[in-house]
Amino acid sequence: MAQVRLLPKKPLIEAILEFRWQIRSEEGDPHYTLFIGRLYDRVQTQYPFHEPLPTVMIPLPAAGNVIQHRFRVNKGKWPLIQIGPGIVTVNDTENYVWQDFGERAKLLIKAIFDAYPEPNQLHTASLVLRYLDAFELDQNEDMLNYLSTKLKSTVSLPPQLFEGTDVSRSPKILNIMASFPAGKPKGDILVRFGSGRHNDKPALIMETAVHSDSSDLPKMPEGFERWVEDAHKLTDDWFFTFIEGELKRRFAGE
Repeated sequence: MAQVRLLPKKPLIEAILEFRWQIRSEEGDPHYTLFIGRLYDRVQTQYPFHEPLPTVMIPLPAAGNVIQHRFRVNKGKWPLIQIGPGIVTVNDTENYVWQDFGERAKLLIKAIFDAYPEPNQLHTASLVLRYLDAFELDQNEDMLNYLSTKLKSTVSLPPQLFEGTDVSRSPKILNIMASFPAGKPKGDILVRFGSGRHNDKPALIMETAVHSDSSDLPKMPEGFERWVEDAHKLTDDWFFTFIEGELKRRFAGE
């Protein structure tokens, strides 16, 4: 693994690794019910607490990519894995460190392919590594100004829109997204900034994610380790570029 940069006061809300597979039958995945039990057999030492969700009542043909089960390290605790027809994720929150999370992701992918009753029929649809971070704002702080001064990202509208009007230049709601082709790993990297709340305070929420599907996917499962390491390095580099300066010092506890 590459060197990991630690932030004791990191703004992380959640880290998510998502694996999706193709469901080719209109009746749903015929192996799904057996797969749940076989996968649990392989992960229960790490995630012993089973939490069925209300979505387990959704009929299988209509439940594609709907999370139905969670397996936690303990009741109400993180990290956890989530399972539904065509989808498995591993999630962590404030205790996240890459060395642990990356290893959990690799072990989960191995367990998925070991547990699936017909592994030659397990065709990967997509891989996503996603991070959600919250930058808490002072009351009435201008989100566009925060983007520019703290996160080095400038978004502007023609000033003439506001001149001679009673329209505020500070947005009440913000949602900005961009996606860029990437070569290592092959796929796309997405960044999104949106208004929200965190710890009952107004916040600017940032999402960074690497997504690969179709011809961009590595050979699975053997290509996953390289893919997830490259995806982490890319998202990590982008995150630290955004926060370089004041925010990095703040999150480092300096």
